[in-house]
Amino acid sequence: MAAPPNRRKFLGRLSLPERTFVADALRAETVGGVLLLIAAIAALIMANTPLSDFYRDVRDFSFGPESLHLNLSVSGWAQDGLLTIFFFVAGIELKRELVAGELRDPKAAALPVVAAVCGMVVPALFYFAVNSGGGGDLGGWAVPTATDIAFALAVLAVIGTSLPSALRAFLLTLAVVDDLFAILIIAVFFTSHINLPALGGSFVGLALFWLLHRKGVRGWYIYVPLALVIWALMHASGVHATVAGVAMGLMLRCTVRDGEKHSPAEHIEHLVRPLSAGLAVPLFALFAAGVTVTGEALGDVFTKPEPLGVVLGLVAGKTVGVFGGSWLAARFTKAELNEDLAWADVFAVASLAGIGFTVSLLIGELAFPDNPVLVGEVKAAVLIGSLIAAVLATVLLKMRDVQYKKLCDDEERDEDHDGIPDIYELDDPGYHLRMAAIFEEKAAEHRRLAEVAAGRRAEGTSPA
Repeated sequence: MAAPPNRRKFLGRLSLPERTFVADALRAETVGGVLLLIAAIAALIMANTPLSDFYRDVRDFSFGPESLHLNLSVSGWAQDGLLTIFFFVAGIELKRELVAGELRDPKAAALPVVAAVCGMVVPALFYFAVNSGGGGDLGGWAVPTATDIAFALAVLAVIGTSLPSALRAFLLTLAVVDDLFAILIIAVFFTSHINLPALGGSFVGLALFWLLHRKGVRGWYIYVPLALVIWALMHASGVHATVAGVAMGLMLRCTVRDGEKHSPAEHIEHLVRPLSAGLAVPLFALFAAGVTVTGEALGDVFTKPEPLGVVLGLVAGKTVGVFGGSWLAARFTKAELNEDLAWADVFAVASLAGIGFTVSLLIGELAFPDNPVLVGEVKAAVLIGSLIAAVLATVLLKMRDVQYKKLCDDEERDEDHDGIPDIYELDDPGYHLRMAAIFEEKAAEHRRLAEVAAGRRAEGTSPA
């Protein structure tokens, strides 16, 4: 049954342009997720084999100008430098969602925003519940709040689930909002001191960046040096340097002007995304995921309150938070679930949100800067929690795989071979009129040819 006119469709079919964008974006994210998975496995292998000493020496090797507060270890450069590229792309994605995506309509944005917020609050509550009763360190409350979209989509690619575009778009929007709140958490809760002159200089650089972009000034040789200065000043200010990446991404224009084939944001994202997904994030994972795995270490994950809170937060907290937030938002707004889907599908996607990696590992290092042993335990908890969430999501999604394949086949079917899926044409009010006009034109052509043939036959039988 179709939804009443006064109710909106939750997880309904996307528009064709939005569906095309989501497919392209997720294809790139999936490739990045596979590379991320390979890097994480390589890090674990090197950290738990005779290569461990070499791995730690490389990871802890420091270089860079001390006078600019940039004498960082290799892992520090990966964390503060390379991840800025990742958050720059996240900023562009968020800007696009706000301008042309799911977040442009406040009513439509309510569902993924509420789901994302609940998906961050509930895991933090799980962590608090475990650690307040067990005497643990409450400083790691933010570790299980983040979703790693690349890793989640890599899981989808590996298990081969034909997830409908609406569910994929929901997961992508959820992760974009999640990234925004994660960077706010990092900026607000993990900034111990602020160098006001450096922060002010960074803001001046951002203002210049915005002004040049607004005036239409082009040239990488202008923006790349300016971006490096903004990043260095943000790093020196005490605010985490990745904030600069998000800020610059949000400043890019996502609308297309006359004479433009693509907006500047789309063009720059096309250039930078491969660098982010193919180099920056995998290298960060290579130097962040290398934890020592022993029987005792695995036991600590499930017995010590801090890592246990992270595992429960990712596996149970994320699932309950995202699903509960989605249900409550739909229950108290004019939104009705797509009749082709069930709430079990939302629950399965919510379990995918429990795959936290990149940002969770980053927050884990920021939360316990003076306790490397606890940092290692929390990292192990992030890996184990993400693995459990991935297995749970795989089981849940496979249970509905037949239904997903049917929906995807309906979305992809193009019997008239015009490059536009038939299901979108059937929903187009002008489609039937266009088809009727085509048929009428063909019928008129047949009548004309018949009249010509009849005339020629008449001429052939007439007297010479």
